[in-house]
Formats: sequence, structure tokens, C-alpha cells
Amino acid sequence: MKNSLGLESSWIVFWHECRTVCILKNKKEKERLSLVLTPLIKKDGISHCWISSASIWKQMAGAGIKYIPSNTFSYYDHMLDTTAMLGAVPSRYNWTGGEIGFDTYFSMARGNATLPAMEMTKWFDTNYHFIVPELGPEVKFSYASHKAVNEYKEAKALGVETVPVLVGPVSYLLLSKPAKGAEKSFSLLSLLGSILPVYKEVVAELKAAGASWIQFDEPTLVLDLEAHQLEAFTQAYAELEVTLSGLNVLVETYFADVPAAAYKTLTALKGVTGFGFDLVRGEKTLDLIKSDFPSGKYLFAGLVDGRNIWANDLAGSLSTLQALEAVAGKDNLVVSTSCSLLHTAVDLVNEPKLDKEIKSWLAFAAQKIVEVNALATALAGKKDEEIFSTNASAQATRKSSPRVTNEAVQKAAAALRGSDHRRATTVSARLDAQQKKLNLPALPTTTIGSFPQTVELRRVRREYKAKKISEADYVNAIKEEISKVVKIQEELDIDVLVHGEPERNDMVEYFGEQLSGFAFSANGWVQSYGSRCVKPPIIYGDVSRPKAMTVFWSSMAQSMTSRPMKGMLTGPVTILNWSFVRNDQPRFETCYQIALAIKDEVEDLEKAGITVIQIDEAALREGLPLRKSEHAFYLDWSVHSFRITNVGVQDTTQIHTHMCYSNFNDIIQSIIDMDADVITIENSRSDEKLLSVFREGVVYGAGIGPGVYDIHSPRIPSTEEIAERAKKMLAVLESNILWINPDCGLKTRKYAEVMPALTNMVKAAKILREELAKAK
Repeated sequence: MKNSLGLESSWIVFWHECRTVCILKNKKEKERLSLVLTPLIKKDGISHCWISSASIWKQMAGAGIKYIPSNTFSYYDHMLDTTAMLGAVPSRYNWTGGEIGFDTYFSMARGNATLPAMEMTKWFDTNYHFIVPELGPEVKFSYASHKAVNEYKEAKALGVETVPVLVGPVSYLLLSKPAKGAEKSFSLLSLLGSILPVYKEVVAELKAAGASWIQFDEPTLVLDLEAHQLEAFTQAYAELEVTLSGLNVLVETYFADVPAAAYKTLTALKGVTGFGFDLVRGEKTLDLIKSDFPSGKYLFAGLVDGRNIWANDLAGSLSTLQALEAVAGKDNLVVSTSCSLLHTAVDLVNEPKLDKEIKSWLAFAAQKIVEVNALATALAGKKDEEIFSTNASAQATRKSSPRVTNEAVQKAAAALRGSDHRRATTVSARLDAQQKKLNLPALPTTTIGSFPQTVELRRVRREYKAKKISEADYVNAIKEEISKVVKIQEELDIDVLVHGEPERNDMVEYFGEQLSGFAFSANGWVQSYGSRCVKPPIIYGDVSRPKAMTVFWSSMAQSMTSRPMKGMLTGPVTILNWSFVRNDQPRFETCYQIALAIKDEVEDLEKAGITVIQIDEAALREGLPLRKSEHAFYLDWSVHSFRITNVGVQDTTQIHTHMCYSNFNDIIQSIIDMDADVITIENSRSDEKLLSVFREGVVYGAGIGPGVYDIHSPRIPSTEEIAERAKKMLAVLESNILWINPDCGLKTRKYAEVMPALTNMVKAAKILREELAKAK
């Protein structure tokens, strides 16, 4: 067949969507959009962002990509876009119908001065977040956002034919949650018949606009689904079949193997032309494909990794494609990325300072296009020998490079397997010892770690990094900021203080910059949520700690106050899960190496007189495998890694940890097994569902601080609201273990929001203390 590159071949090139606001190639544009998304929308954001989408479409077309996705740019996230498309706006936002505007859209995402935001959680096992739809039996769905059609038309006007991408109807419902007040018997899938008419309208409008392909993302097919859930896919696509006639339809899965039962359901769907699979993280799916792939259907083979930044093993992938060609047929095999390129960095061209050898081992999104084309061309019999030779050489160099391996580190990590690394005494005994030393009041107050990062603070760090100011000037500026943060907390009467982390650019990057085995991009931004982007470190080799990383700043902060000052560290599992991790050894081995490095830092902090040390594991739940059969192994080594970090401290040293924005109820026993003295955990934005696990009889003996307000919203909670939330906690938790704290760090907030919110939080704690004292 003739494909888009004009070659007679048995392949088709496909590049998954790149949905991130970070697709802008100019660094200043990226920073500007990341910092001021909402003002940008009101002024010139629409034009600015569409130009960005247009440039991506043209880039893909110029590279010879045949199936170019559209409806992949988002002002916040694609699930929220689908909620807008379906008109599924919770009643509290007072939406009266019609096309959904930015005020309603961002109120759902972030809340506003009077209304709380919708729940935000992680997108499967990634660091991308999505706004969770709130659905009840009374929801009236309507076609309320024409974004998918508008983007398709926008691309078509530029001469680019695209494949509109929609979140599939069944996955949308399975990833939603019942609205408050819904009966326990209410099933989200009962709404399938109500949302399909809207999907039909969208499909009909796309057909009328000239679309020839449409993609439905149904990633929930990789989960452990029950029979009635699988039946919903069959029902949905049978219902859509007539509307979809005349269109080529792709159903895409990603992030894991598709279980056998789900594979059978998927490949039998009516009206579907092609099926997409992640063959990087879903290697077992290969066996299912080879044993039974439906004749005449397109196979979108995701062999180029969309989740990591390592160069593809082109020779190995070509061999796999040749085997799949015999299964799917010459004309129906599609070379694809494993998932959306949302989860990787944009272009190595933007990294002139990156070490040349390490750079040769990498492939960002733009390089992954080249890899897809190289594989497709080779499969067509027109192999580019230079590309394959260069790739093979880089693969060999990486395997043999001495900078990758540190024998001393590997031996130390291997020796860890003989112990479970538990502290010698029980948590209750430790808490008693710590209370005698710290003398904290009932319901002690604290914050999670960071304080607002002002424009001035960012300027100081930027100028120091560019060597525009001296080290002495930098230290003085940071010292002044820490002093300000300490004074604020003392005036607010917070019990356990933080230094505010003014010296830190990012909670993972900051530590990675001081550990061996890490490399860093200058512009490798990846979207986390909304306009919030992160720049994950690259773990290329064995990890160790050359010198202390935080002792200087923590000691300085503690010298400014007589109150306990938390030493702030990022835990090994979070550093692992929020980095681009080497793929040449098991992840748990790398995690153990990081744990040993953090252990050294914990012990140095203790020696320096820091009596409260927080080791954040915000991403521990995020890394939980998607299949239940793999949970136990992951939780064993991840929880073990955390315990390694603090096994050597004294009973009087209080170890805190922090977790946020995931569903923790299903791993509560593993959280208990971490054996931390105190855990602070996100609670308020998820409708306090964490508390339900304690209502069901789980006994938690360590200190715990379920967040009393959502820091990702500009809304300022009242004293009464915080007190009421804390009372709900006291109904299921003992007062001697409960802490009062926000959901997460305050880095992204403004002082005008932080000060009244913390004032109200402390007032609420004092009111409750008085009530507890009277009750006694």
C-alpha cells in the first residue's frame, strides 16, 4: 500500500498524542504558560495555545506521520475535558447549560473563592493527575463542549488530517466516582445509556466535518475488571456501531498487559477497526496477539516507550514487528508509541548542555518520532543502516560504561535483603519518648514542608545557578527567607515548624542534583496537572550520596527557633517514581540504593540535633502496579525501602512521612507497615474518604494528620469548616494521635492565601483543644 511517506510497505506510522502544555519549544514561553495559565487564557491564551497545537500537527505531518491525533491539548486534563463535553457539571457550580466556559471549567478544576474543587487523583500509575468526575443518578448529560470537533476542524483548515481522540465511554465511567448523596447501590455503569447519546452527537459531528478515523482511549481494560464491567464495553460499542459506520475506529489501551478476558472482549467489539496495545509495559499481551488476533483488523503495536526517555533498542523492536507482521498482515500493522507522549520530555535539541554520552542513550518525544519512522521504514525493507548502527553503538556503550556501575553501592544494596529493617521498639513506646522530649500540645499543628515560592525567590535561585550572584549573597538571601518563614510560623503559633524549602527547585530534582548516578535536563518538562509541570531527573547509574544534602539549611533553621524544626527529605520511592528510571536493572534495586543514600542523610540530620525528620513518600501509592497480582511484591520492597531510611535513629527522633492525591484505603496495612511515627496524608479534596477505613475498624496507633484543607485551590477555608472536618477525624481517631495540617505543601500558593488559611487552621486546633480539655 502507499503510505504517508510514499513508500510501498506493510507498515503505517502512528504517533500517540502529546497532550502537555509543555509542548512549547521556547523556554520562556513554557515558563510563562506554566506560571500564569489563567491570565494567559483571558488575554491571549487561546490564540497562543492553538498555535502550539498547530505546530505539533505540522511537525508530525512533516515527519510523515499518517495518524496524527487531535483533541489532545488540554487547559487542565483530558478527563475534565470529557466532563465538559458531557455537561456533567456538579450542581454546586451553578452551571445553567450551554457551552461550558472557562469560569466553570476552572472552578471544577481548582475551586474558587466560595466553592471547593472536584477531587484530583493520579492517572493510573503515572505522575499525571486528573479531575475525578462526580456522577449521580440525577445528572443530566448534554453536549456542552465542542472542543474535539473544533480542534479537528482547526487542523483540517491547516491542511492536516487528524484522528480525534476521545476518552472512551466505559473508561470515563469506571474512572468516575459516585456523587455525594448517591445510594450505596448506585452503579456508575448504570449511566452508560445516558452518556452514549452525547458520544453519538460528537461522532456524528466529526463525521460531518470529514473525519475518517476516531480513537477511543479505553485504558481501564488493563485493570482487573469483573464480568459485568467487561460486558459494558460490549454494550457500549454495540450501541455506537451504527453511528460509527463509515468511520475507522481505534480502541487504544496502555500502561500494562491486557488480561486474557479483557483481550477477548476488546477484540470482539463491534464497529471497531483497530486495537492498540502497550507492548513495552505489556509484554505478555504479545502472546495473546500471536495466538489470536482478529483477521482484517489493524494492530497498533506500541513498541516505542512513551513513559521513559531511553532510546529504543531498534534491532530488538524490529524483530518483534517482523513477528507481528505475520500475525496482523502486511497492510494492517501500525508502528506506534506505547502510550501518549504526554509522559515524556519534548526534544533533546533543547538540551545542549547535557553530557554527550548520556544524551546518546536518550530519546525524548521528537526522537521517538524518528524511532517510529526508522522501525517502520526498516520493516518496509528500506532500513536506514546509519540510524540502526548509531543506535546499536549507543546501546552497547551504555551497557559497558563505567559511569553506570558502582560495585560498592551494588554490594551495599545487595546486603539489605537479609533484614526487614524495623526499628527496635514499638511506635507507641517511641511516641511516648518523643512526647517527653518535644512536649507538644494535643492536636499539634504543622505544615507539610514548602512555603510559597515567590518571584523574588525564584529569581535568586536562577541568578545563583547562572553565577550572577555570589554564594555568599545566595546564602544570605535564602537565610533571610527562612528567617521570615520561621517568624511567620511562630507568630501563627504553629507547633512543629518547617523551614519552607526556599533553596529547593523541586522536591525530587533538588536531591537528585546532589546524588551520584543522576543527570538533569534543562528543558525536559513534563505536565503533572493543569499548568503545573515538573522536570524529572534521569537516573542513569548506581546511586550514592557524596556528601550531606540538607543538614546546613535544617541546622540554620533550627537555630532560629526553640520549637521543633522538621528536617525535610524526599523518600526513596518518591524519588524513584518521579524520575526517569534506568531500565537496565529492576526498579527495586535502584530504590534500595536511593534508600541507603537517604539513610545517611537522616542520620546526619539526627547528629546535627534535628529531632523531627519528615521523609516524604508522596508517590508510594502512585507506583502501585495496575494488576492486583503484582501488588504484594511492589509494596514489600517499597515499604522496606522507606524503613531502611530511618532504622538507625533513636526512639526520641520522630519520623514523619507524607502522602497525597491517591487512593490510600486499599494499601492502609502497608502504610501501617511503614512504621513511621507520624503520617500526614491528603484527605480534604477526596471527600474525606480516607476516614472510612478507620470507621471500618482499622486500628492506627501512630500519629496521623489527615489534611484539613485543600492547598491546590485558592479558596480559604473558615475556622468553623476546619474545626468541623477535624471533629469528623476525632470521631474515628484518638485525640492523642491526631495532627492538624493542610493536605500538601504550600509552594504553589500565594501568601495572601496561605496566611488566613493557616490562621484559621491554628484557631480551629485551639478551639478543639479547649473542647477536649472540658470533656475531660
